[in-house]
Amino acid sequence: MVEPLTPPDQSSLELWPVGNCQVSGLIDRRGALVWGCVPRVDGDPIFNSLMNGDRHDLGEWRFELEGQVAATQQYERNTPILVTRLEAEDGSAVEIRDFCPRFERSGRMYRPVAWVRIVRPVAGAPRMKVVLRPTRGYGQHVAETTNGTNHIRYLVGAQAIRLSTDAPIGHVLSARVFRVESDQHFFLGPDEPFSGNLRAEVRQMVEQTRKYWKLWVRGLHIPLEWQDDVIRCAIALKLCQHEETGAIVAALTTSIPEAPHSERNWDYRFCWIRDSYFTVQALNRIGALDVLEKYLAYLRNIIDSAQGGQIQPLYSVMGDSELDETTAAHLAGYRGMGPVRVGNAAYYQVQHDCYGQIVMPTVQAFFDRRLLRMADDRDFASLEKVGEMAWKMHDQPDAGLWEFRTRQEVHTYSAVMCWAACDRLANVAAHLGKEDRLKLWRERAEAIREKIEREAWVEDGDAGHFGASFESDYLDASLLQMVELRFLQPDDPRFQSTFAAVEKALRRGEHMLRYDSEDDFGLPETAFNVCTFWLIEALHMAGRDEEARALFDTMLAHRTASGMLSEDIDFDSGELWGNFPQTYSLVGIINCAGLLSKPWSEVR
Repeated sequence: MVEPLTPPDQSSLELWPVGNCQVSGLIDRRGALVWGCVPRVDGDPIFNSLMNGDRHDLGEWRFELEGQVAATQQYERNTPILVTRLEAEDGSAVEIRDFCPRFERSGRMYRPVAWVRIVRPVAGAPRMKVVLRPTRGYGQHVAETTNGTNHIRYLVGAQAIRLSTDAPIGHVLSARVFRVESDQHFFLGPDEPFSGNLRAEVRQMVEQTRKYWKLWVRGLHIPLEWQDDVIRCAIALKLCQHEETGAIVAALTTSIPEAPHSERNWDYRFCWIRDSYFTVQALNRIGALDVLEKYLAYLRNIIDSAQGGQIQPLYSVMGDSELDETTAAHLAGYRGMGPVRVGNAAYYQVQHDCYGQIVMPTVQAFFDRRLLRMADDRDFASLEKVGEMAWKMHDQPDAGLWEFRTRQEVHTYSAVMCWAACDRLANVAAHLGKEDRLKLWRERAEAIREKIEREAWVEDGDAGHFGASFESDYLDASLLQMVELRFLQPDDPRFQSTFAAVEKALRRGEHMLRYDSEDDFGLPETAFNVCTFWLIEALHMAGRDEEARALFDTMLAHRTASGMLSEDIDFDSGELWGNFPQTYSLVGIINCAGLLSKPWSEVR
């Protein structure tokens, strides 16, 4: 994709994620690193120009050619290694290779808090300057520097990071233009001397990182159609996992608004139990068991620390339960649309669907013999505490999956998820031969089912439909998940009438709203991308495959050049909004591709 290289008037979600499951970064269409946090995804964004209005003099790392005119970007096949070609008006050009090292070394996974960039002259006699200006304190201060012969130290808080390079240090410090006559290697990472030959070590790193990702992709079970699209989403989802603990963040960013000037700006750099459930479910379908295994370890720690089985909607990637919400006063926000939030007050909300989303992925560990650690009786005893909370809370008001901040109701989706928790615990009890527990959990699941069928049903002429809550008859897109959760079958007339009502009320052409009623911030202004994928799934179940495929192709066309989607989309202009890349949306691509693809048997 060719783009003009002058600094943009405003930020864009045309971004390319890189990472290694410890640290991540977002590269913009100029090849600039505009978002990156240390020492992990929820840390201080030392690269933050994405969230600082039209300021591009601070909080980013870019290579700028003299006379720049265009850029071309693409990932190396089946990797998150990004190649950006910068071209100047005189025909000269350089190629930038961006990656975060990830490979096995000394019996462990080497994934340092580091970004690596290799600049190679590929045409003419390019002249370039390096602009590297990290900040600290969420944009409050420019990082102070000290330097040696071949390195620069940047003080970015209580710790420093070190740039080791074979480029001229003085030119980097002063952002002076110089001729690029040979490959230039840049390793920005831990504040320690770089051991070995920089050029040789960095080249070995990129080769080993390339090998790791190609082998990881090789183990995926992908559909025949849309293979590249599924692979790209799978890699991005894996980059959203903090491997140290197994937590999966909802997105790599904070505070990209759901709609312009809406103040629907949230910090998504945390592990939502709900979002993570959808992520591991999608990756499990294509065989990425390593992500599931690490996440199950994270869940076991969450369950162990839960007070009486009570689960929060979200936790930090380290498992911290308190995520107090503040604002970063020194960052202007995406396109100047603040506030930039740090932390998320949703952690103290009551959201009862999380009990089902704890139980459902954990249940697999009792049945799947591929896993290195299968679950046992002790795990079942711990999981039953979560089930007890699901039973206790299934008919109690909560904020719901859309996290309403000013009202509570008994949400149908939450009740169905509590039913799923009890239903799946009954399955595990049967597998373990625990007849008394099987009877208990089956009876509870049936009691919840009967209450949902009675309390959530809305009489509407001859057909009727399920409503979004027990107290009111409004609709939301989560009702389309009742088949996925096995609460209803696709041919159940109640699902068919509910689907018809949801589609009529919430569909806006090629997009789907979460709901169309006013919430804490007024009427929704954008469509929620995962809901459109739920619509595609429902169309497929209704036998409307041609329409489902057409809508799926339309959604794919809305992706960025990197193959990503954010959380929301303007249903009039098609512009992407919301945090990026959003795991929900990438999950939708993987799931729909699997549903709609022709079988592999057609080419065998």
